This record gives sequence, structure tokens and C-alpha cells, in this order.
Amino acid sequence: MSVDTEVPARAGNRVAAILVSLALAGNNAASYVLSLAAARILAPGAFGELSSLLAVLVIGVVPAMGLQTVVALRVARSPSVSQGSLFALGLVTSAIVATTALTLSPLLVLLLHLGSLAPALLVTAALGPLTLLGVFHGLLQGSHRFAVLSGLIALEGVGKVGGSLVGLVVSGSPTGALAGAAAGSLAVVVAGWQLCGRPRPRWADRHGGEVFHTAQAMLALVLLVNLDLVLARHTLPAGTAGEYALGAIVTKIAYWLPQAVGVLVLPRFAVSDRRRRVLPVALAVCACLDAVVLLVSLVLGPGLLALIGGARYTGSTMPVWPFALAGSMLALVQILLYARLADGDRRVTVLMWSAVAVEALLITTWLHGSPTQVVTAAACTAGALAAAGAFLEFRPRKPA
Repeated sequence: MSVDTEVPARAGNRVAAILVSLALAGNNAASYVLSLAAARILAPGAFGELSSLLAVLVIGVVPAMGLQTVVALRVARSPSVSQGSLFALGLVTSAIVATTALTLSPLLVLLLHLGSLAPALLVTAALGPLTLLGVFHGLLQGSHRFAVLSGLIALEGVGKVGGSLVGLVVSGSPTGALAGAAAGSLAVVVAGWQLCGRPRPRWADRHGGEVFHTAQAMLALVLLVNLDLVLARHTLPAGTAGEYALGAIVTKIAYWLPQAVGVLVLPRFAVSDRRRRVLPVALAVCACLDAVVLLVSLVLGPGLLALIGGARYTGSTMPVWPFALAGSMLALVQILLYARLADGDRRVTVLMWSAVAVEALLITTWLHGSPTQVVTAAACTAGALAAAGAFLEFRPRKPA
């Protein structure tokens, strides 16, 4: 690249990084506002119910994350790939996800001790459009249309999270919040279809196997981000689980703060030489950003819970820094997972699911006597997984 083109390219990268960072920050800030509002409007038991249902919703959109990753890598490698075939893949995946969620709704009622089937059905109603939205994110990401992508991300925050907040304020219940999320998600996916040029489905090409593999790995990651919260709801008393849900907000802050890094580097991971140059920088940036979250949690301690959740949590003695540590490790895991998926390494899926099994076993059979024990299990599992992922990526290669 010549000097004349290198300087504008670097400037464009900075602008893209700023735009995506602002959009993600706004989207995540909206999610935190929702959590803050829910912590103040709902009783601890109802807040724990809503938090666990939102965690299930995040787990349910894993196929959307798999779609986005596959579509972004395919478009980055071959800009001429048919948008129609990718859109058709999204429609099929969305239908499968919605049908599966509907079938599992009664089980969700039993697992989370819900009072009725309505909240579980509303989770299903939101999952269909949110899955399809992953295709539009991937099309924009893979083609480096980061300005438009940032706009769609911001719109997602307004639609999905804003709808949840409106439903929460109007109804004062978890069910109302989920109804707002479902309505807002449908509006956002229509907007995404418009921004991507209104693609029509083309059924000739198939990429289902690649999406299935990627979705498996992404599902394991999302489970690790949310599994401790769901299991805390299942194993701890309702009030204590509500306190844990408040601490889990710190985990989400640490996990989501470096998200713009992953969005920007994923298309670059599609080329092997670029991946080897970009990956160490991406990991370093993630670590620096999350060091701030860890420092704040250490300085403020349990007082941070009262700052987030209000006066009712003033007397809490639950340490907060393990939540920040768990989220920081998971942010590094995500970058390493993207690198392995771009390289076509399917062994990483086994590694991810092994970590899920270990964490679930630790919490359900041993470390569930207190919120501190649960988050310790989550943080240790995430740290071990990050170390294993770094070993896989940076181990010496045998000469060809």
C-alpha cells in the first residue's frame, strides 16, 4: 500500500472504530439502563426472573451470532457472494430457532420457576427476528460498511432494549418487558432488511454446515457468559439470586466493553497473514479496556452494587471484582474464538463445550452455597479457557 492510500485507510479505520464503539456503547448502555430500571421497579425475586429470562434470550440468539460470523467471513473473502443465498439461510435458521424455542417453552417454565407460560412464549416471539438480524449484521460487517453497521446496532438498542424498557415501565412486570422486546426486535429486523438493499431469498446455495459448526462454538461462549446467572437463579434463594443478577451486570460490562474490537478485526481474520498480525494487538486492547473495569470494582467494592441497584443493596457484602474478572477473561476468549473459527479449527468447539461442562458441574455439584462461590467457578473456568485458547493460537507451528 502506498503512502497516499495508507494514511486515509488508517484514518478510516479510526473513524470506523469510533462509530462502532459508540454504537455498541450506546446499545450496551441502554441494556444497563434497563437493568437499573428493573432493579428499582421490580422486587428482587421478579428482577431475578427478568434477568434470567433476558439471559435465556441472549443464549437463544446464538444462531444469529453464528450467522453473522459466517456471513462476515464469507463476504470478506468473496465480496461477490450472493446476498440472496445468505438471506435464505437466515430465514431457515430463524424458523428453526423459533420452532425449537416454542417446543422448549414448558421446560423453561420449570427451570426458572416461572408463574406462567407467557414470558417463555414472548422469548420465542423475540428470537425469530433477532436471529434473522444476524444476517444483516454480517453483510455489513464483512463488506466493511461499519458506518451503516453502527447505525443498525444503535437502532437495535432503541428497538429491542427501548421496547423492553417501555414495556417494563407500563406493565411493571417481566412479562411486559419481554413483550416490548419482541415488538421492538421485529421493527429492527425490518430496518436491517431495508439497509441491506431488500435482498430476496435465493435457495440454490447452502452454507448450513458452516453455520451449524460456528453456532455450536458461539453457543458455548454465550452459555459461559450467562450460565452462571441462570444457575444462580436455579440454585440460590430468590432474593440472593437477585443480588447475584446485579453483580452479573459488572460481568456484562467487562465482557461488552471491548466488543468493538471483535467487530472490527473479524473481517481481517479472514486472511491468515492479517490474523497473525492483528490478534496480539486486539488482545492487548481488550486487556487494557477491562483493566479499568477491574480497577473500579476493586476500589468501590460492594458499594458498587448499591450504586447500580439502589439503596436496597446498601448492606451487601458480596465482592464485585470476581464478576469483573470473569467478564474480562470472557472478552479475551471471544477474540481467540474468532481467530480459531476464521482459521477453520473445529477443535475449538470441543474446547468451548468442555468449559461449559466444567462450569456447570462445578456450580451444580459443589460451588453453589453463596453468590461468591458461583462467580468464583465462572471466573476460574473463563480464565482457564482463555489460557487454553491462547496456547492453541500461539503455539509454535511445525514447518510445512
